[in-house]
Amino acid sequence: MSKLLIQESPVMIIPSLAVKIGLNEAVILQQIHYWVSISNHVIEGRKWIYNTYKDWQQQFPFWSESTIKRTIHSLEKQGLLISGNWNRTKMDKTKWYTIHYEQLEALTDLSPEKPVIETEPFTRKNQPKQPLPHDDRMKDKTIEQQEHPETEKLVEEVINYLNEKTFSSYKSHSKKTREYIQARIEEGFTLEDFKKVIDTKAREWLYDSVMCKYLRPSTLFGTNFESYLNQKMVNKSLQEEDFDLDE
Repeated sequence: MSKLLIQESPVMIIPSLAVKIGLNEAVILQQIHYWVSISNHVIEGRKWIYNTYKDWQQQFPFWSESTIKRTIHSLEKQGLLISGNWNRTKMDKTKWYTIHYEQLEALTDLSPEKPVIETEPFTRKNQPKQPLPHDDRMKDKTIEQQEHPETEKLVEEVINYLNEKTFSSYKSHSKKTREYIQARIEEGFTLEDFKKVIDTKAREWLYDSVMCKYLRPSTLFGTNFESYLNQKMVNKSLQEEDFDLDE
């Protein structure tokens, strides 16, 4: 049996992730996720790991240090990787890393591009499905558009509060935004819960040049909403000067 076939731990990635962020980026992000998941270094509610580019190159011997450095910078620019300096002395330039799982989760909300479908001449074989009877169409439309007045008011209050606290201008009639909020309402969360999440994340991210862009409905009111709601308040958030992006 060839020694070049798999007889050691393989590097595994999900193809759909590689399509979204790049092959090299997917490989490194998966490796960082492995180390972060078993890390004991918890800082400001996140697990961190640290490594030099030389150390990373030992884990990826098929790449040069410059390739690894370029790939890590790409992950940082995409907002998927957060880096900082948590060393005891600022003279130590070893970089620390953690994954921005909220941003990674947001990638799953992006709909894939619809494939181009060649049209065929109209025949009985490719005849489109008959429309629903009039009454059924009206019923479906009513269900889709129906919204309890109290729910509608709550959605508007949440968006107004978000805009006030984050200096944003999100529209309460945006379909996607309403879907995020309505989903949490259906799970039993209240206006006070929404306000607490907005206050918590605004305090943590608003003046952070890296994280402030995630003060948006898709991130705040998505699947991590309950985690944010139960998050302990922190006194310090990462600042841009904490990141050594030139390394």
